[in-house]
Amino acid sequence: MSANPNSPNRAFPLERTRNIGIAAHIDAGKTTLTERILFYTGMIHKIGEVHEGTTVTDWMEQERERGITITSAATTCSWMQRKEEGIYKAYEGLKMRVNIIDTPGHVDFTAEVERSLRVLDGAIAVFCGVAGVQPQSETVWRQASKYGVPRIAFVNKMDRTGADFNAAVDSMRNKLGANAWPVLIPLGREDYLKGQLDILNQKAVIYVEDGQQGSTYQVEEIPADHKELAEKAYQDLIDQMCDLDEEIGMLFLEEKPISKEQLKAAIRRQTIANKFVPVAGGSAFKNKGVQYLVDAVIDYLPGPLDIPAARGLNPDNLEPMEVTSDDNAKFCSLAFKLWSDPFVGKLVFFRVYSGKLSKGDTVYNPRTNKRERISRLIQIQADKREDIDTCYSGDIAAIVGIKNITTGDTLCDEDHPILLEPPSFPDPVISMAIEPKTKVDQEKMGIALQRLAEEDPTFRVHTNEETGQTIIAGMGELHLEIIRDRMFREFKVEANAGKPQIAYKETILSPADGEGKLVKQSGGRGQYGHVVVKITPNERGKGITIENKIVGGAIPKEFIPPVIKGLNEAVLNGVVGGYPVIDVHIDIVDGSFHDVDSNELAFKMAAIFAFKDGVKKAKPILLEPIMKVENITPDEYQGDIMGDLNRRRARIQGMETKGNLCTITAEVPLAEMFGYSTAIRSLSKGRSSYSMEPSHFEQVPTNVLNAVLDQQAKG
Repeated sequence: MSANPNSPNRAFPLERTRNIGIAAHIDAGKTTLTERILFYTGMIHKIGEVHEGTTVTDWMEQERERGITITSAATTCSWMQRKEEGIYKAYEGLKMRVNIIDTPGHVDFTAEVERSLRVLDGAIAVFCGVAGVQPQSETVWRQASKYGVPRIAFVNKMDRTGADFNAAVDSMRNKLGANAWPVLIPLGREDYLKGQLDILNQKAVIYVEDGQQGSTYQVEEIPADHKELAEKAYQDLIDQMCDLDEEIGMLFLEEKPISKEQLKAAIRRQTIANKFVPVAGGSAFKNKGVQYLVDAVIDYLPGPLDIPAARGLNPDNLEPMEVTSDDNAKFCSLAFKLWSDPFVGKLVFFRVYSGKLSKGDTVYNPRTNKRERISRLIQIQADKREDIDTCYSGDIAAIVGIKNITTGDTLCDEDHPILLEPPSFPDPVISMAIEPKTKVDQEKMGIALQRLAEEDPTFRVHTNEETGQTIIAGMGELHLEIIRDRMFREFKVEANAGKPQIAYKETILSPADGEGKLVKQSGGRGQYGHVVVKITPNERGKGITIENKIVGGAIPKEFIPPVIKGLNEAVLNGVVGGYPVIDVHIDIVDGSFHDVDSNELAFKMAAIFAFKDGVKKAKPILLEPIMKVENITPDEYQGDIMGDLNRRRARIQGMETKGNLCTITAEVPLAEMFGYSTAIRSLSKGRSSYSMEPSHFEQVPTNVLNAVLDQQAKG
């Protein structure tokens, strides 16, 4: 890294840049919070509301109609930490650049969260003050941990009946294992929410109800009845930092005073190290607590210089490489999202890790070995698209009109190629057949589906070879419904859809040997291929692994690639119900060849036969996706909801009663969850709500297996 990693031309130095995401369970208030941040940073001059369909980041028609976020939206704003009487702020008087990505909460759009967290430096995890940690909060938390993203927690909706800040913080510690401690405690709750207690500065921040939408607030002394609470919270922070932070620990041992500047610096260090989670409370909807949350983002979350160097591989020799944030280094970036924008065409969102990119530059894609010239760069500023000439390391921007690119591709300097680790995505759990209504729609549908599959890595399209049907697969019913809706609105394609089908999988329970032979003599040159494989169960989640163990040339070297190709094809259709096979290890152990009749095709076919032969002997089983379901219901409907879950082959994992609400968590096969929302609506007079997310795959019970296979035979 050069002595000064900042280019002289950049508007905001790297140390004053923050790339953050806002992630949470569905309906925790992410979009509302984003809207408030944009308002207080001066990017928009009127606050939009989700329920009115007027927010900036929910700009798709489907998002505005349903009141949910479907696609992650990137936006840029700037923030000035104001100086206040006796209050220490790390960057006061300095303008900061904050790039924000608002992500969906619905499990069907989990890919949006995954790819956003992959390129962010920090995140605000939003929790509901009433419900605390919910199932999708756990998933988002796990995703952030996977990519090592430091977090601040915001306990939102403290104005709601039943809101409990302490219970929410406890649920973070117990359910997420987070070392979470308050830095901004809500002052009052429900209808009496007035502001926040700033623990570090031991001040009260009171938000003024003056029609200015929370823009004005007063900093006062802490009220006498809250003094003890604020002092204890301050002592808790010091105790935590003494345990976690070497510098504070040394001051404590030497019995030296610990200043608030030193304490704030320690909290920042430990938050960036992912050992500590600062917690703030407030209400985004009621405009209380957002400004101080943005201050906390600036104070505690990392800038591009604070995070470890991005890791990648040299595409030539697969040696590990590192990329540090530095404008003067060679250009390197990760394309994390593709989007068809109705105004400017195909957009590729990318995060710059090092160097800079200007209009007219050429970028290189090591996956395709292709280079492409950049004709237009844009930055999304709230709901406007702003053309820019150059973007620098640490920036998130979009390229217009680049071809041959998929999510997770690296774009870099041709003289310094590197493959950055792409985000990983879950496999689809549900599929349905889709057909165009008219001949005219036929051609348009192919283009539309290809475009949508390019944008969304969890959406897959294939043609069933036996029936000729087009099959689309995704993360849930809502996901596929939105896809169909987008086909109609954006591509003007009308299509009929079949009933949703479960994405079953197959695997094996015991090792077995398989042998496959293709011998054809039909006058002239024949076909000869002979392959012997040994198949064994792989641990769950390991996927398909293949190893060549041929010695002594039983199969010539040039025929090994066709054998591997045949095995990779064979795993797509199992022997139980023709579903893809997962978690199997295959050793190629023996075979034979014919000097004249052997060829690539013969060995590929022999490998397919060998695999099928082995799987038949290896106790093949069918696996079904199991969902983690959480149902929140008033007490009086608990019995009915439990009875309904038991009828759906559910395994009840736990029950928790809070006030007059009962939370039931269960594991339920996805096959039994169709129509669930309608069922619980009628059982509870519309008062129960539920959320579900994919958990794992499990063997289909024998009594259900025949019904699944019969249905497939009919379908």
